[in-house]
Amino acid sequence: MSKIIVDPITRIEGHLRVEVVVDDNNVVKEAYAGSTLWRGIETIVKGRDPRDVGFMTQRICGVCTFSHYKAGIVAVENALGITPPLNALLTRTLMNAALFLHDHTVHFYQLHGLDWVDIVSALSADVKRASDEAFKYTDAPICTGADKLLEVQKKVKTFVDKGNLGPFANAYFGHPTYRLTPEQNLIALSHYLECLRVQRVVAQAMAILGSKQPHPQSLTVGGVTCVMDLLSPARMGEFAEKMKEVADFVNRAYYPDLLMAGKAYAKEASVLNDVGVPNLLTFKEFQLGANEWLFESGYIKNGDISQVYEVDESAITEEATHSWYKDNEPLHPYDGRTEPNYTGLKDGKSVGIDGGEVASKVFDTAGKYSWIKAPRYGGEPAQVGPLANIVVNYAKGNAAVVKVVDKFLKDSGLPLEAVFSTLGRTATRCIEAKVISDNIFTAFDNLIENLKVDESTCAPYVIDSKKEYKGRYIGNVPRGMLSHWCRIKDGVIENWQAVVPSTWNASPKDAKGVGGSYEQCLIGLKIADVTQPLEIIRKIHSYDPCIACAVHIMDTKGNNLSEYKVNV
Repeated sequence: MSKIIVDPITRIEGHLRVEVVVDDNNVVKEAYAGSTLWRGIETIVKGRDPRDVGFMTQRICGVCTFSHYKAGIVAVENALGITPPLNALLTRTLMNAALFLHDHTVHFYQLHGLDWVDIVSALSADVKRASDEAFKYTDAPICTGADKLLEVQKKVKTFVDKGNLGPFANAYFGHPTYRLTPEQNLIALSHYLECLRVQRVVAQAMAILGSKQPHPQSLTVGGVTCVMDLLSPARMGEFAEKMKEVADFVNRAYYPDLLMAGKAYAKEASVLNDVGVPNLLTFKEFQLGANEWLFESGYIKNGDISQVYEVDESAITEEATHSWYKDNEPLHPYDGRTEPNYTGLKDGKSVGIDGGEVASKVFDTAGKYSWIKAPRYGGEPAQVGPLANIVVNYAKGNAAVVKVVDKFLKDSGLPLEAVFSTLGRTATRCIEAKVISDNIFTAFDNLIENLKVDESTCAPYVIDSKKEYKGRYIGNVPRGMLSHWCRIKDGVIENWQAVVPSTWNASPKDAKGVGGSYEQCLIGLKIADVTQPLEIIRKIHSYDPCIACAVHIMDTKGNNLSEYKVNV
């Protein structure tokens, strides 16, 4: 038995370390995933005015900022019994759509793309054949004309000739599990570069209603503050045009590239039959009208899509048996505790870059090994994210989802069962983006119509310092089900707990020794080359990890420069 350590997992938000134990045939027998850096936002918000908390919780992440911003606002609204005006709710939906399309496109190309696409291989592609290839997946491809592809090829070759791949460095190009042809790689490379432009467009769309990016400022307890923008035909028209441009990219680049990858990797064993945790959990999101939602809530147990259960909020707990906190017992988030108890790594051995064993610091797997807690639903781990959201909604017969899923299965030739895999997680993220881009203008049109008869954007409310309140936000964000839980006492926050998607998926083992979806999806994986564990990285990236940012600052040699301590 040997131990492989991947630390850090790159191209993610935050710091994640994965350790796997492999046998003599390089098959993974056990896996451990842990975040090794801590921020402590839940501790920071204690004693604060509830109206300010949303601006603090959005700092949990530098990517999905709107998600935690909205969650922090809605949790307080729920506690105080506030129902914002419809205009505010639909505005939040539009901002959420911008976030989802931004997140999903950037993840597919900039964060996850190099796991599927061999950039070096693209340099040998025939540009005419590549241009013809693009028409196999859509009638109207973009950025795939022979002249454009030649331009892209020359641009990247410039990096290579200088001995520096620039943004494409530190990848395992030439790995035996890459399955795209040189021409297909070139198509994806061209869209990679185009996505850099498109993400700027969608960020601008968010800024129209949010006043800025990456941390929007227009949400407030009770509603939204972007009143003048909502009442300006020019601003709303600009938002619509930018969102149409992004939707066009989804339909003419993202979705066709998914089809191309789906067909190419349909028989690649390392991305199939690895669902991880088959318990799928999601919550309703994207309010399109007064009583209309794009996605519905639900829970599927053990992958059985014949039965979808309603979500029971009381079944959610978090424990810290293997997490660096003092309280191990499973607690409902309303009663959760976040008191750090860092016990560190221990001395051990792992596979070095030459394939031999070297001395290493390793997880204390018998004790605590992660800053991530272990959320459980009914005592069992659950997988959240686009896979859970799309499968649950497909199983419930959600017309908007069924339409796109059936189209994808027909276009790709893949069976429905293929969705329960790394390939499926990647596919359902694109499907989710397409469902949103196909339906978001329902919310836009409803907002415009409602503004003609009602211009209200914020509901009045009072916080009684003599009363105690509790409330929560539960919804679905780009990486899955997110919940924020709060207690308010004496007019300030008494307790706050955030149960985030990557906490569900990246969970360490619980008291029963059962790990989260990251850990479980790696079991049984055969690694072609232990010195180039691309298969591990591809699987983990399929979840789009968003691990809370660090409280430590390091230089390029890994030396600790400064440290910030939260007094608790």
